[in-house]
This record gives sequence, C-alpha cells and structure tokens, in this order.
Amino acid sequence: MDIFMTGGTGFVGSKLARDLAKRGYEIRILTRPGERRPAGLEGRTISFIEGDPTQEGPWQDEASRSEVFINLAGASIFSRWNGETKRIIRESRIQTTRHLVEAIAMREGRGTTLLSTSAVGYYGFHGDEVLNEENTAGTDFLASVAAEWEKEALEAERFGARVVLCRFGIVLGKGGGAIQQMIPLFNYWIGSLLGSGEQWFSWIHERDLWDIYSFLLEDPAINGPVNCSSPQPVRNHELTESLAKALGKPLLLPAVPSFVLRLMLGEFADTLLKGQRVYPERLIEAGFDFSFAEIGEAVKDIVTG
Repeated sequence: MDIFMTGGTGFVGSKLARDLAKRGYEIRILTRPGERRPAGLEGRTISFIEGDPTQEGPWQDEASRSEVFINLAGASIFSRWNGETKRIIRESRIQTTRHLVEAIAMREGRGTTLLSTSAVGYYGFHGDEVLNEENTAGTDFLASVAAEWEKEALEAERFGARVVLCRFGIVLGKGGGAIQQMIPLFNYWIGSLLGSGEQWFSWIHERDLWDIYSFLLEDPAINGPVNCSSPQPVRNHELTESLAKALGKPLLLPAVPSFVLRLMLGEFADTLLKGQRVYPERLIEAGFDFSFAEIGEAVKDIVTG
C-alpha cells in the first residue's frame, strides 16, 4: 500500500513514517525545497517529493497516485499567540488539507483513505466532564481551528474517500514533544505544577499512536472522528509527579501561578491551564489495545527506555 504523507519530517511524522515502513508500507513524504530531512529517514520504502502543501503545485499530481493520505502538517501552537501566529496556525492546517483534498479528487472512485490530524482541543474546555467523539466543538481559538480543519478534511468524502479525523492528545515520546521540553526543568530542579495542577491532560504514548495508525489502516470500517488519546487522562499534578519520580527529582518549587503563565504566554496559557478530559471511546469499542494506558508506565518508558 502506497502512503502519501505531509508533516512526515516532524517529531511525530518521522517516527510514524519509519514505523509504517517497517510494517511494509511504501511511504512518500512531501517536503519543502531545502527542508532538512531527519537522519536515517530515507530508505528502500521511504522517498521524498518536493512541494509546499500550502500551495497548489505538481506535487498534487504525484500525491494522486497514492491510496492513502496521512495529513500531519501544521505550524506549532506552542508560542505566545498574536494575530500573525494565529493566522499561520490556522492557514497551515486549512490550506494544506484543502490542497490534499484537491489531490484526492483526482482519484475519485478509486478507493482512497485520508487519515487527517486534528486535536482534542476540538472540544474546548469542559472542566471535569468526560468527552468522547460525540461531543461538539468548543468556541475558543484552537477549537474553532480544529473544527474548520476537520470540515476541510471531510470534503474528501465527496470524492468517495474514507476520512478518519485523528484527534490527538498531547504526544509523549522520546527526543521531542512535551516531555522533552519538561525534562530540562526537572534536571535543573525547577520542575513544578502549572496553575492549580487540577486541570486535565489528555495524552498518548508515541508507541500507541503508531499502533493506532496501523489499526485504522487495517480496519476500513472506521471513519469519522477518533480520539487518539490514552483511556486514562490525568491531571497536571499527576503528570508532573510521574515525571519527577521517573527522573528521581523531587518537586521543590511551588506551582507556577496562572497569572504568571498568562503574562508569559497570553491566550495560549489557557491551553495549559484548562485542558480536556478525553476518552477514546471509538478505539475501545473497536477493540484497540493500548500498550501504555497509565501515565507512570508511559513516562518511565520514555525517560528510561
């Protein structure tokens, strides 16, 4: 099976590409001209196509040869937001997805699958409420972006494609992501809770995320939204305590006050201070078996594995 992938050189995409290649899939990754390619990513079953996913171009004709599209592209949300960063966050997702759907339209009637990334931020902020795929979109900035992003992806259904909306929790893995941003703080003895520490944190171990993609590729009956997150979301203090334990570092400092985070990060601080309590109901019902459902085991594997 031939897979066309955007975002395949990033923290999640590069590892997913390697994993899928090991499972026997042919992977073609879209890269911008001059973009750095992670060492060891090229191989017998991984190749690259140059092009800008936010722009129409010859890459779309190349992409239309693939049976499966995996869309992981999108600018990072981890920054202080202003009008320009919000525009980049939104357009990087919407334009890329729109142009992928144009490529899929060239395959009308030929059996295509689109696994399009979204995020649990789709739901907005709901306190302690447990959220599954039936809940509707929130109204904050990230929720509105996610809703629009998914709407663009679902346009591919007009051309006969199966569309799966992979709503990611925070991805925990080795060599990047949230955990690798937190580890240096603990190593310098300055790791601490954020705000009250009671806000929910929906997460996924990278190993489970790779397995979810294979699971979705192998089960053509699954479409629509799928929460790609552990069945055991945790509060911020549970994550922080688990990481401190895995690193052998005590929590010495008081929590970072909410007002300090808002001064530093502006509107983006709400993403860290509120969060969502998400449950992967569709994966559980479909029989997916998580290797890392519990945060302590997941963090230990990442830190010491």
